[in-house]
Amino acid sequence: MTTYILKILRGTTAHQHWEEFELPFHLEANVISALMDIQKNPINKEGKKTTPVVWEQACLEEVCGSCSMLINGVPRQACTALIKDYTHQGSGTIVLAPFSKFPLIRDLQVDRSRMFEVLKKVQAWVFAQGSYDNNEFGVKVSPELQKSLYPLSTCMTCGCCSESCPQISEKSDFIGPAALSQVRLFNSNPAGHLEKSARLRAVLDEEGISACGNTQNCVRVCPKKIPLTESIPFIAREAAKQAWKDFFSLPDVKS
Repeated sequence: MTTYILKILRGTTAHQHWEEFELPFHLEANVISALMDIQKNPINKEGKKTTPVVWEQACLEEVCGSCSMLINGVPRQACTALIKDYTHQGSGTIVLAPFSKFPLIRDLQVDRSRMFEVLKKVQAWVFAQGSYDNNEFGVKVSPELQKSLYPLSTCMTCGCCSESCPQISEKSDFIGPAALSQVRLFNSNPAGHLEKSARLRAVLDEEGISACGNTQNCVRVCPKKIPLTESIPFIAREAAKQAWKDFFSLPDVKS
């Protein structure tokens, strides 16, 4: 039977080590199913019993963003990473490692809380109260606007863009491309105007839009092909307008 090797970086921050597992090749298998096989029978390549590999998963259909990891050095979702795409006729080695830009929990699981805290900072939501008047069902959104906003709404907060961004590190507090794109999403929503200025002010500090180095790695690795490099200059222009408005103490204008 044809086999392949999963080489996995394991352990905690205190100690990490590589461990290899030899698995039978199945045509439709993905990285998650391979990890499940190891979980059922945690025997490494040397034939020694070991602990099951730790990773995170949920939807298994590239919607939740939880199974993010480095696969052969590239950040992506493990649930849609097919083994056949990484091996030659069912043989070879696939290297799995945890993201490096987030605190490591164990093995392939990291803590992405940083991204969720940033979403709080930029108020990535729509306030229902006050967003509509006269007992109507809500503001109307044209089909054209819906079409432009939908790609932005598919963000899974998976962390692939942050992992690929050279501006994000332990020494940097850059909020990252995902948060900037969410500012554009909610500020473009007719019901999002109530907090538009607050969102823009949140990206005007040193951690915000000015920290972007425009390497464009984010858009290359985004699983959902979100136009991140379109959102960033858009928000930069909007933030500049907000800065001038605040400087001259001009009143906020509903838009």
